[in-house]
Amino acid sequence: MATYLDFEQRLKFLQEDIESAIMRNDNAAVDILKQDLENEIKKVYSNLNDYQKLQLARHPDRPYALDYIELIMHDYYEIFGDRHFRDDKSIVCYLGKIDGEKVVVIGEEKGRGTKNKITRNFGMPHPEGYRKALRVAKMAEKFDIPILMLVDTAGAYPGLGAEERGQSEAIAKNLQDFSTLNVPTISIVIGEGGSGGALAIAVADKLAMMEYSIFSVISPEGCAAILWNDPTKTEAATKAMKITPSELKNANLIDDIIKEPISGAHRDRAGAANIIKSYFLDSLEQIRNTPNFVAKRYEKIMRYGSFVS
Repeated sequence: MATYLDFEQRLKFLQEDIESAIMRNDNAAVDILKQDLENEIKKVYSNLNDYQKLQLARHPDRPYALDYIELIMHDYYEIFGDRHFRDDKSIVCYLGKIDGEKVVVIGEEKGRGTKNKITRNFGMPHPEGYRKALRVAKMAEKFDIPILMLVDTAGAYPGLGAEERGQSEAIAKNLQDFSTLNVPTISIVIGEGGSGGALAIAVADKLAMMEYSIFSVISPEGCAAILWNDPTKTEAATKAMKITPSELKNANLIDDIIKEPISGAHRDRAGAANIIKSYFLDSLEQIRNTPNFVAKRYEKIMRYGSFVS
């Protein structure tokens, strides 16, 4: 059953009316209601505030990394383990093809359902997850295979065990080594991009964000707790932090914004997957046609630091 947020309730009622009209075989009513639904979707999604975009980025029906992998890849198989400690299920790595193009996909996976969410640690990677990602990236570099990274995490896991096994070092190592990989790299924020947990697989030739995603140094809830010691200030923190794609693009912190289907990725997974696939293939061609793309990547990274007051 689809989940509807508070500001999507009108869409829910219209969808229920459409289903009722279909059961009555009232085709005329179905056509009218579908047009009403399309108009309402345009109205709702053209007037979203930052907090509503945050809610969409976290929408439970939003596609996760494995959803996209299954929709855009073929002849694929999973690569496990960091060869040091264990396999971290919150980061998934696949080798396969996208439209015949060999590719490695590295994604952060939140999981669906209580049991799977626990297995995936709610998409919060441990250091061995980042080490697995780097190991697979180095393998891709060895065999000249481009890399697609799908970012979707509230942040790296902050537990004691993760810190004991070198969480900050693992993230820092990824930042350093991903910046110098000699293969094209494309990173897309598909939902939440939280702190260093996101940055660890976000250093790339192309860094893009889905239209209804966020990218932040801390969660809005964490920001509200630190600044105001008041969890009710989350909406104010969301607006103040400037974490939406348009604001980050204006600050030159991301390269592109990927438009989602009219009803959002959470209502049209297949459509969103096709858009991501097209963006990846187009970006890959651009990078391959760019002389000294590794040096260009480094120059871009060194320009980071601008801000909007």
